[in-house]
Amino acid sequence: MKLPLTAMLFAALAVSPVRAADSGDKAQKAPEHKTTQSKSYIMVDPIYTTIVADNRASGMLMVGAGIDVPDEKMREIVTRSLPVLRDAYIRNLMAFTANVVRTDTQPDVGAIADRLQAVTDRALKKKGARILLAQVAIRVTAK
Repeated sequence: MKLPLTAMLFAALAVSPVRAADSGDKAQKAPEHKTTQSKSYIMVDPIYTTIVADNRASGMLMVGAGIDVPDEKMREIVTRSLPVLRDAYIRNLMAFTANVVRTDTQPDVGAIADRLQAVTDRALKKKGARILLAQVAIRVTAK
């Protein structure tokens, strides 16, 4: 009876240092998700605006974009300015959606890109950051 109990005790002691070493390695470095390998690309969270028709919400416009900033100093400025840029993008796209976007036609992607580029240049007060559209989609609300 003593032999199996002693063997289990030694086995438990032998395994416990290995577990401690494993848990230390996991806490040390977690994997990081990257959208792209490019250091100059800054991702902007998707922007949603409401499409209104007949005085009611008839759908949503979703715009996914990123900003390419090759200059490292300007990239730091853009990263710090992301909340201001995002607010300007939302305000501009809300006006665009209210006046131009309809649920029965595709939105003009070129016009959206031009508007967002103009907003970017105006907010940063200089050129050098290029807006890159990743996705433009419309979701129509069921009637």
